[in-house]
Amino acid sequence: MAGADESRFLELVLANPTVSAVLERAPALGLPDAWLTAGVLFQSVWNGLTGRVPAAGIRDADFFYFDPDTSWAAEDAVIRRGAELFGDLPIPVEMRNEARVHLWYADRFGAPTPAPFRDCRDAIDAFAAVCCSVGVSVGGDGELRVYAPYGYDDLFGMVVRPNPGLAPQSVYEAKAARWLTEWPQLTVLPWNTTGPRGADG
Repeated sequence: MAGADESRFLELVLANPTVSAVLERAPALGLPDAWLTAGVLFQSVWNGLTGRVPAAGIRDADFFYFDPDTSWAAEDAVIRRGAELFGDLPIPVEMRNEARVHLWYADRFGAPTPAPFRDCRDAIDAFAAVCCSVGVSVGGDGELRVYAPYGYDDLFGMVVRPNPGLAPQSVYEAKAARWLTEWPQLTVLPWNTTGPRGADG
């Protein structure tokens, strides 16, 4: 049974019509280990906490899945299917096979190539800030499952705290600066701040 924090989290993110639509349609893709995650979730929470419309300031919605076929052709096929399924939504949905991240991460972010993720939870664990590390999936029974490895304190407190497990300092600082222009109520902690204070999931 969901706790009070998880229930509050779901109430805030489901107020965003894009979140609700993606989660309703996603099972039709039949993708393994599939999660809606990142900005569309934590930024929907920030909007709810600050009285903004649910989609304000949100650039895209990240949809992760984990397929051992790490070819670009296989991922591209999923991206095309996602474009058809989600193309009418006001926020673009970006489909990404997290089994492929180690193949392109260094080139994109100028950081060492990470070890391959074992699943999508590994990827969510490694987000640049603690408050970002949340994901929602739809179970076979249609019930929503939430993964929040570091809890909800930073998210509900609007605290941006570095999670230095993977993302380099430059990525954290660039993201935090962008978020602060949209949500000035945020408290952004410097890169040398202690990262996650433990996991609850």
